Amino acid sequence: MDCSDEGVKLLVLVLSATAVTAQPLVVRQPEGVVHGFLSLSTLDGAVVATGDSEQYTVGSRVTNRLRFHFKDGSLQDELTVFSQNGRFRLISSRLIQKGPAFKRQLDLTVNAATGESTARYADEDGKEKVETVRLQLPPDVGNGIVSTLLKNLPAGASLTVPMVAATPKPMLIQLAIAPAGEDTFFVGGGARKATRYVVKVEIPGFKGKLAELLGKVPPDTMVWILRGAAPTFLKSEGPTCAGCPSYRMQLISPAWPKMADASADRKK
Repeated sequence: MDCSDEGVKLLVLVLSATAVTAQPLVVRQPEGVVHGFLSLSTLDGAVVATGDSEQYTVGSRVTNRLRFHFKDGSLQDELTVFSQNGRFRLISSRLIQKGPAFKRQLDLTVNAATGESTARYADEDGKEKVETVRLQLPPDVGNGIVSTLLKNLPAGASLTVPMVAATPKPMLIQLAIAPAGEDTFFVGGGARKATRYVVKVEIPGFKGKLAELLGKVPPDTMVWILRGAAPTFLKSEGPTCAGCPSYRMQLISPAWPKMADASADRKK
């Protein structure tokens, strides 16, 4: 059993991670084609990575790819496939974390239909290790779709979320997600309200008790959702990898050069 800081913290994978109830969540807001731009920054605002969230649908099948390119050359790449035929159900997910931003290089794949989960990682000597297990996954396991599920969660409701995490061997944990109030944000000078959710990692069995005793339970993550007729993800704050500090992930807008600068560039 891995009881090190690394092993326990690997239970938190991306925010972009998971969320579901005892049954797959009812589809209230079907997903469509999306291309969003995001940034990953420290909590004091220093940008460490920029990314894209690209999504498309074929029938009831949705594919989402979330990629972050770090300034130090590191990469976080998460590919999630799920269905939305009445209820959200995970089909497969793959999370890659590599480069100096990550203490442990990780490639985690999950096949929700078979329960087969494989973690590829480098040990302390840099040697590649492979751990494959066949887990008894509940129908509501949801790696990679937390923001989608929160957009479909009824006002005031909470979630208990099964999730496959690498410790480094793949295992099933849970996320306890609950609303924790509203916060004000501004758009063009106008004030609006976002619902803030707190996400707590729950480690089952002896490992969970040991993590509590050693003070190694991963810190909470916060997620902000704009509710209404067209709910949307706004930002999150929390760790995204083993040994990572808490980062802020949020939507960003394209920036354009000034007209004068653009004119000068064209003359070159």
